[in-house]
Amino acid sequence: MSSPACKTKKKLSPGGTGFQPVQDFKITRRNLPHWQEPGSVYFITWRSKDGVVINESERSIVLEAVRFWDENKWIVYAAVVLADHVHILAKPLSLEGEGFFDLSEMIHSVKSYSALKISQHRGTKGTIWQDERYDRIMRDEAEFLEKWQYIRNNPVKVGLSETAEEYPWLYERGE
Repeated sequence: MSSPACKTKKKLSPGGTGFQPVQDFKITRRNLPHWQEPGSVYFITWRSKDGVVINESERSIVLEAVRFWDENKWIVYAAVVLADHVHILAKPLSLEGEGFFDLSEMIHSVKSYSALKISQHRGTKGTIWQDERYDRIMRDEAEFLEKWQYIRNNPVKVGLSETAEEYPWLYERGE
């Protein structure tokens, strides 16, 4: 027996339910899915390749690369560079015409530039970063604040500093 709702064949026009369809929503996939929604804030993580350790001077290279596009292509709310991974909380900015800067392109820029500079610093060639990354759209303010706190506490949690403020490769946007 079917419910009365199943018998209704009312055709709704886009937006007829009050739901506004998302424009320019983009999904790409490698091993993990990567969703891009214009105007969203993302929690982003990537790791070094096969246990590559990023030393202290190299962490500065990575943090500078993360901050290079800050306020031009994205807003970086918080970022931390550890010995084998990076966390960022960021929002791609809108383009002057329409649309937004592509998150994948910005992350590729940061990873490729920092890998090149680290390789030059070491006098070696080779891969520094894993190809894949993890990213998640922040759904509300509580999740945004939880991820910011996670980024702040990461160096303390792994024993690299007593407090978040002491860790030199932590960036937090000021008010």
